[in-house]
Amino acid sequence: MSQVILFNKPYQVLSQFTDTANRRHLGDFIDVPGYYAAGRLDYDSEGLILLTDNGRIQHQIAGRKIHKTYLIQVEGRPQASQLKQLRTGVTVKDYVAKALRVDLLAKKPAWVWKRSPPIRVRQSVPTSWLFITINQGKNRQVRRMSAAVGLPVLRLIRCQIGAFELNQLAVGEYKFEKYSRQE
Repeated sequence: MSQVILFNKPYQVLSQFTDTANRRHLGDFIDVPGYYAAGRLDYDSEGLILLTDNGRIQHQIAGRKIHKTYLIQVEGRPQASQLKQLRTGVTVKDYVAKALRVDLLAKKPAWVWKRSPPIRVRQSVPTSWLFITINQGKNRQVRRMSAAVGLPVLRLIRCQIGAFELNQLAVGEYKFEKYSRQE
């Protein structure tokens, strides 16, 4: 049975092992030869990345079938109509982006760590927290679809990829787990 690395990517870290512009990257945190990121997580996003040494597994994880769940902090108070739009689909660039699930939270989850630097805060504009699950995985999809319904993302943390969860993995830490085919 194959193994994958679960990594809790900090804010402003590249999802690759090198960088010519001297930005922080996976190589600053993970020194395990032969493993590569299965999919990407934007430089300005945080949370779960899976790494593998198996091309077949890398293709499965990055593919469209595996559900990915994000915790997002958005500007404003979501209305029922905005949440419905996210569930039914919004046009983003040249495709329709659709959330499989959207849950509005009463408050920030206790497990969320402080980000450095912190998000910008405007005293006159409240923020809200949502869980959103997708399976399309287009570039910056969650940010774009949320903005399309009038809810700009201030913070994005990927907390689950298929059966793999961030759980108590600290920022910048990684661990190995067994991989079995994800559906």
